[in-house]
Amino acid sequence: MRQSKSERQARIVSELRAAPALRVNDLADRLDVSTETVRRDFTELEERGLINRTYGGAMRPMSLEPALAEREQLMVAERERIASRAVQLVEDNDILMIGGGATTLHFARRLAAERNHLTIITHAFSIAAALASNPLHKVLMLPGQYDGREGLISGPDTIDALQKYRATRAFLGASGVTDEGPSDASVGPGLIYGAMMRRSAETVVLADHSKFEKPSLSVYGAWAANVTLVTDRAPGHALAQQLEQCATNVVVA
Repeated sequence: MRQSKSERQARIVSELRAAPALRVNDLADRLDVSTETVRRDFTELEERGLINRTYGGAMRPMSLEPALAEREQLMVAERERIASRAVQLVEDNDILMIGGGATTLHFARRLAAERNHLTIITHAFSIAAALASNPLHKVLMLPGQYDGREGLISGPDTIDALQKYRATRAFLGASGVTDEGPSDASVGPGLIYGAMMRRSAETVVLADHSKFEKPSLSVYGAWAANVTLVTDRAPGHALAQQLEQCATNVVVA
């Protein structure tokens, strides 16, 4: 059955997540359409910022954050140090909200091993699975629309469900860390992280130094006295000055 244009374009974006570049002729054969149809799709997808056109093909946008499975292989030592240090901020019987991401997954694994009797509210299946390995933890999974690339839930239902809970602390990752605040590469998760901040007495942002001065799409919160940044390297002067002005605590693992 011939795919609709929207289905075909979704397939092109999915193919680019599996391979960094695609050729027009190869994709036309794969989709059973003409090369002109593929070129028109490329033009529309480029206008929406979902691909970059190349001579004879297309490639994944450099600004598109890698999928969770790819990010888990990056900055592993730094993420482990951040996770180990962040666990020290948690006490048994705390109520936590934990956002999805590679660094927060490292953190969840450390929590499962080093803490007991926590109540955790999350929208990420990897986080829930890691914490469920300790039967003394209670894990609450939020409802919503599933994103298979990131392994997490987002959407209006997720935000509505969050309003029913209050947490001691929210532990959140970030695609970017600037003087404006932490940010995420996607709007949906960014809205969830903002809601988690509002529903928690304190927020802990877990981000390695590669995120410093790297603006991302969705700024989900502002630096404040009840926000802590746990990182692996001290921020540069401009960012450090902003954090100090906002009374944000910086913990270097």
